[in-house]
Parts: sequence; C-alpha cells; structure tokens
Amino acid sequence: MKYFEVKKARIEIIPMIDIMFFLLVFFIMVTLHMIPDAGIASRLPTSATAQAMPKPQITLAVDKAGVIHFEQKTLTPAQLTALLKSRPQPGALQVTLAGDKAVSLQQLMAVMDACRKAGVTKIGLATRQGGGSGS
Repeated sequence: MKYFEVKKARIEIIPMIDIMFFLLVFFIMVTLHMIPDAGIASRLPTSATAQAMPKPQITLAVDKAGVIHFEQKTLTPAQLTALLKSRPQPGALQVTLAGDKAVSLQQLMAVMDACRKAGVTKIGLATRQGGGSGS
C-alpha cells in the first residue's frame, strides 16, 4: 500500500550551494581582469616584434612633456631614484616604461637612467602589438 502514498518533494540545497560558489569565483576572477592599472592615458607606440613580458612590479608612465607618473603621482627623476631605492631589493624589480607615442628618446633615457641609478636592471618598454608603421 506504500505505492499509493503521496511522497513529499525534496529540494536538495547542497548542489545549489556548489553552483553559487562556482559563480562567485567566476565573477571574482572576471572582475579582477577587468580592473585596469591606474595610470595616465597615453598613446603607446606600436611594434611588429613586441613580446610578452612578465607582469612588472612597477609601471611608470611618461607623458608627451616627459613628466613621470607613478600611482597617480608625478615624479622628477631624482624622486623616482629615491622611490626605487626605498623598495626592498631594487635590483630584482621589474619596471616597465609606458611612454607616450610623442615622447622623445631623450626623455625616456632620463627615466631609464633614474631607474639604473637606483639599481634597477630589468627595464622594459610598453608597446601595442601592431604593424610598426607608426600610424
């Protein structure tokens, strides 16, 4: 006679909790990749032979006027050297320079010299992947 008894429906909540945790982790990972690095807007030069580099610990932006920007602060080359020297193990730091398309080579060299005075030897230049035609 148990065949004719009405069975209560059961909602299993454990699989739903697993799915909610999966969605939470997914949205956190997507959000972390959507947050851009703080900096100034610049038009990076293009390079046909650009290579991927490891993520730098420090990204410096150099605008058209040659002003150095780091974490929404403007720095002189002397201030940049002092900042990099204050970091633990400045020789192991990876620094990337994001120079504007119109910045002169001399201005970039001044920033690179300031980095090297602090003991930084791993310096990269940020570019956009492109044809290298300068358009």
